[in-house]
Amino acid sequence: MSDIATFIENEIKSNDVVLFMKGNKAFPMCGFSGQVVQILDYLGVDYKDHDVLQNPDLRSGIKDFSNWPTVPQLYVKGEFVGGCDIAREMFQSGELVTFLQEKNISVKAPAKA
Repeated sequence: MSDIATFIENEIKSNDVVLFMKGNKAFPMCGFSGQVVQILDYLGVDYKDHDVLQNPDLRSGIKDFSNWPTVPQLYVKGEFVGGCDIAREMFQSGELVTFLQEKNISVKAPAKA
């Protein structure tokens, strides 16, 4: 296993929620990363972010690690959830809140429509 794969594996094992993204949660550098940050922040989820733009090895390594071609990538309790489209669809359907709660991740109750 490469050094970057070992780093990724350690990060997703030692943090309940990890987002590999372009930019960081304070300043997303692409719309897709920004959407996932908005969802997680709206739900009040505590998560660790990693800016793949700061490390070319991480940028390519995360794609190899997950066998998923794009960033952002969301991991919960070591499990790859998906990218922006999947996170957004899960959020809109209510499935993301249920999934996070099932994984014992603290979630702020979403506002009722």
